[in-house]
This record gives sequence, C-alpha cells and structure tokens, in this order.
Amino acid sequence: MLIDIHNHVMPDEALGVLQRDPGYGVTIEGDRWTGGHHVPFTITASFRDPDAKLAEMGANGIGSAVVSCPPPMFCYHVSSDAGAVFCEAANDGMARFCAASPGRLRWLANLPMQDPARAAECYRAAAGQGAAGAAVGTSIAGRRLDEPSFEEFWDTAAAVGRPVLIHPAFNEPHAGLEPYYLQNVLGNPLETTLTLERLICAGVLTRHQELRVVALHGGGYLPYQAGRLAHACGVRPEIPVGADDVWRAFDQLYFDTITHDLAALRYLAQRVGAGHVLLGTDLPFDMAMQAPAAALAEAFGEPDRSRIGAANAARLFGLDGMLGAGGADSG
Repeated sequence: MLIDIHNHVMPDEALGVLQRDPGYGVTIEGDRWTGGHHVPFTITASFRDPDAKLAEMGANGIGSAVVSCPPPMFCYHVSSDAGAVFCEAANDGMARFCAASPGRLRWLANLPMQDPARAAECYRAAAGQGAAGAAVGTSIAGRRLDEPSFEEFWDTAAAVGRPVLIHPAFNEPHAGLEPYYLQNVLGNPLETTLTLERLICAGVLTRHQELRVVALHGGGYLPYQAGRLAHACGVRPEIPVGADDVWRAFDQLYFDTITHDLAALRYLAQRVGAGHVLLGTDLPFDMAMQAPAAALAEAFGEPDRSRIGAANAARLFGLDGMLGAGGADSG
C-alpha cells in the first residue's frame, strides 16, 4: 500500500485559462508546454486524464495520491486578479479530477500567493471544497515566505490545520548553475533549504506551532546541514533565534523520499525519524523517483516501510478512506 504525496496534475480547466489568455505567458501547442518559468515539456495524458493517472500510479505500485499543480502553474508573476482566476480554475479542476476516483485521489490547493490575503481566503475556500492541504512555491515573484507580508497566510494555514507542501520555485539566476540543468539538480534543493532555514530564522514555525510543512526532494540540504545553522545561531548576531529553535523545527517538518539514492534516503529517515518521511515521486516529470515501491522495499524493513509508504501520509493529510496499491476504488 503506497500513498504518493508529490504527484502532479494539470487539469483542463486550468489549461483552458492559459490557452485563452496570453497574459499568463504560457504557450500550449498540442501537447507541448512552453513558458511559465520552466523548460518546455510534454503534457502527457496522466497530467490531464484521471484514468491515465490511475494507470500510471498502478504501473508504479502506487495505490493513492495527493495531487497538486506543478510550479509552472503557480502563476505568481501575474496580477492578483489574474492569479485568483487561474487558481479558482485549477482548484475546481483538481476537485473534478479527484472526484473520478475519490478513494484514491485527493488534491492540494493552488493559491494566488502574490496576494497573501487573497491566498488565505482562497485556501479557506479550497479547504471547504475538499482540499487536503496547500501547495506553494519557495519564492513568490522574488519575495520570500518568511517576509512579514505573508504572516496572514501562515495564520490561516495554521488555523486550517492541514499541511502546506512547499515546492521549489523559482530559482534565482546563478551563472554557476548553467548549462548542465543544475538549476534543477542543485538549484531546487537549494531553494528548499533557503526557504526552510528562513522560516526557522524568522520564527514562523515557532509562532505557528500547529503548522506542518512538507519539504520536497528530501528536504534539500537541511537534514544534512542543520547542525551548521544551529552552530551559527550561537555565534552570529544576525540570527535572532537559538539552536533549540532549529532542532525544534523538525517536529513540524516532513520530507518526501526523492533523494535518488537509497543511502541518502536511509540517512534521511534516520536523521529526521521515519515518522517524518513520506513517499513522493514527482510523477509524471522526468525527474521523478524511479520504481518507488522497489526502492522502499530495498531501503527499509517493516514497520518503517509501511509508515513511509502510506501511514504517515494518511495521518498527516487526514486521508481516511484512501486505498493502497491494488485496492478497489471506494468511489
């Protein structure tokens, strides 16, 4: 039984908005996507069609998934009004997509984070619509999630009581990350690390202790370099929190399994605790975790394999009724 909490969809309702309005800066020609602060890619059937998504999940040994829009569909660069229009379409589309198999599919709200007050309002509406949580980017058109302007959003997120998944987006230009796709390979984990450490240093997690945050791609570099931040807390006046705040943050942080290395995955579970690791694949992108069922079986024995593969996700996201691999659809 596996539950994937990092799995992407692109519902037709959202794609339609992009196709009708060139102001979003995206071109869709046939099944080819161009723009949206992302390299061009193919919109495969599993992005759009629930049956194709379920078949893809089955081929990977995944019983259930919590789906979200990928970062090219965050649309933080447009106006608040345009962002709200797009997010409403995306959320309606994901709700429809998941209604095709409610025993196996749930969704995370897409939010107009360029307007934190509106994002909070949209999140409350999406939660009422059935969202299992929210998915947000690490960078909001150049602004950072720890800035005071986002406090209203974090207040709402804590009150909603569901996890916030933080997806790396969008990497700031760095000449050293070109031309070998290192904007993704190194830049994405760096973005996650920056965001998590800034949330810790700014006291966001301490102020909102009910908040639960899911960090992708194994949490970037934080699980492996948290000691450096903790040390700096004791010797550098620029950091307003103490080392205890760094270690306490791990009570609120959860991490997906995408390390592409079993030794690193085992260490992650050892470092943060198996209860804080969740299966994530990044399907259907080409950087997805390969053979997730086999990887978990090789990396872990019981009970950790069951906890990481499904039980942690079911508990954290409140996924009552979701089925594991091979189960019949309850819907």
